[in-house]
Amino acid sequence: MSIRIIRTGDDPVLRQIAKPVPQITPAIHKLLDDMAETMYDAEGIGLAANQIGIAKRIVVIDVGEGLVELVNPEILSSSGTQTDYEGCLSLPGIRGRVTRAMNVRVRFQNRHGETVELDADGLFARCIQHELDHLNGILFTDYLKPSEIVYEKESQ
Repeated sequence: MSIRIIRTGDDPVLRQIAKPVPQITPAIHKLLDDMAETMYDAEGIGLAANQIGIAKRIVVIDVGEGLVELVNPEILSSSGTQTDYEGCLSLPGIRGRVTRAMNVRVRFQNRHGETVELDADGLFARCIQHELDHLNGILFTDYLKPSEIVYEKESQ
């Protein structure tokens, strides 16, 4: 496993639409492992492949309930709303209040190529939506007016 460099700011890969993964191979397994290690090292709760410069439809998430690996994820349905602060490993020092669905149903392939459907709510649902936005070239700041973006002071 390797820790990858997280792309930040206006890196063009963050605006690319990720391509589907046609087949889950040992290279995809290594990528999933590297993404998880990178996310944990950065103390994040989610990471999309674009964030490490790879425009593939792959996401890893751990909101405290264990690692979830999503290959070719798609949201099937959503309901309810929640508004809360979000941050992003690719936009360090920036936060903003974003409204998202409270509940989502997502379909994806796991690392074994099996199709899985999963219901998520709360923080897990928010994280899924945030990371799937990355796969479509969308950043959480796209939902905010400039006056709604909070710039945090870096701790020393």
